[in-house]
Amino acid sequence: MRCSKRNHLPVNDRLASPSNHPATALTPPSAVASTPDQLELLIRARYPIIYIVSWEEARVTQHLHRIAQERKKDLQLWSVTSGMRKYPPAAAGTTNVSKPKGLADPIQALDTVVEHKEPAIYLFSDFHPFMRANPSNVAVVRKLREAAAALSDSYKTLVIVAPMLDIAPELEKDVTVLDYPLPGPAEFAVLLDRICHDVSQHSRIKITLDEKGREALIRAALGLTLQEAENVFAKTLVNDGRLSADDVSVVFAEKQQIIRKSGLLEYCDPESGTEDVGGLERLKDWLGKRSLAFTDSARAFGLPAPKGVLLVGIQGCGKSLCAKAVSREWRMPLLRFDVGRMFSSLVGSSEENIRRALQVAESIAPVVLWVDEIDKAFAGSQGSAGTDGGTTARVMSTFLTWLSEKKKPVFVLATANDISQLPPELLRKGRLDEIFFVDLPNLLERIRIVEIHLRKRGRPPERFDLEAIAMATEGFSGAEIEQSVISALYDVFYANRELSTDDMLNAARETVPLSRTMSERIDELRAWAQGRARPASNPDATSTIAPRRKLEL
Repeated sequence: MRCSKRNHLPVNDRLASPSNHPATALTPPSAVASTPDQLELLIRARYPIIYIVSWEEARVTQHLHRIAQERKKDLQLWSVTSGMRKYPPAAAGTTNVSKPKGLADPIQALDTVVEHKEPAIYLFSDFHPFMRANPSNVAVVRKLREAAAALSDSYKTLVIVAPMLDIAPELEKDVTVLDYPLPGPAEFAVLLDRICHDVSQHSRIKITLDEKGREALIRAALGLTLQEAENVFAKTLVNDGRLSADDVSVVFAEKQQIIRKSGLLEYCDPESGTEDVGGLERLKDWLGKRSLAFTDSARAFGLPAPKGVLLVGIQGCGKSLCAKAVSREWRMPLLRFDVGRMFSSLVGSSEENIRRALQVAESIAPVVLWVDEIDKAFAGSQGSAGTDGGTTARVMSTFLTWLSEKKKPVFVLATANDISQLPPELLRKGRLDEIFFVDLPNLLERIRIVEIHLRKRGRPPERFDLEAIAMATEGFSGAEIEQSVISALYDVFYANRELSTDDMLNAARETVPLSRTMSERIDELRAWAQGRARPASNPDATSTIAPRRKLEL
């Protein structure tokens, strides 16, 4: 039996290298800092078959080559097109070098692995099609199980690398699965240094990277493979002949391709910054203090990356605009998470879709994940068992668990209008950092909003009585103020004249704001927010404007 054979091999002998190095103590799992460390640990512990999920064959190959050199083992590579070959390949012109064997057949390749006597690591690339549950793979699956038993008492390890995990149920107990992480800041720093050194001799290429810009560029590249990062850095150099912190936008465009391929998330190109958000000073101050929390200096200081924020409030008051502004100010990609896309008619597909979407978001972190109208997305999750078989509840549970346990710097910005639809689990501390209540804009904020929309449409705000317009739009949301500006522009364009304050006042008088048509709902929302959420605006923002004298005539 396999278990008894493994037990006959002493632990110290199993951990010793084939070169008679002294036996070393097994490193405890808690001391292992990264997947590469785990990979070496599994090889030293004689795990027979290791399945690495990664797109980066080159990085995995180089890492295995280092392990093989340290353990004094051979490294053999296999693929269905190239057969079995030794790594690294012999230099050109070398004599008496044996040609690589064909062995394109997977069963023959596995036979060679078992029969080979010398200590070695075998890397099989894209072997997963032969491992999936398929009647045509019965012989390969059986051969893999036999190989696992034979390799257990040898100094050989079979490593399979593939971009996706696909194995038959029969192999679940014989194969150890390992997710190989994407490159970290240190690896991107080495890549950036190499590129800068390579182009330093070109007089027409300028490198204008200070320490802050360098960190911003490396942080933007997180989530890419080394090859993708090298491509995008080369693209910026070819595009404008320079490499600077401004090229962060080019890196984001590369990440947009990753999002587009997934089909589950929507990449948003933010056109607005915090200067386009009228008011909400407390919220903007809170976000501003966390803008540096994703840097290396913040990590060294002991600060964790912020988890996210929930914006609850009245429709049209700038919640969605804040999501776009945060992305632009923090120079991070903005992903719109449409929960409606997650739901599928196939059983189990909805849960798999949300897991894949969250994995994509984490793969390109740091990133801002915008969950718009989360109250509508998960409405009815409490009674989901009687309506959709519990699918909504399971999707919500997956999302909430991820919020609590996520380690990657994914900042979640969720917006909601109807708090009665929000599950209480979402509102507790630990899943999101803070809950802000976004109320109707006060007088100073309305002045700022009118000014923003006039300037956006080419009208100098100083030509208008902004205070009069702001007082006429009392009870208006930011979106309603914008529409009144647009309505006034339509009127004067039809009359073939320029916009004036009177036109703005007339448009405001003709608008019936939501605060009047749904005053009861808004009052309920304000009552709920008292003591439960932080106000996004300064409560005393109108104190700097003297009230107009009221006369009885």
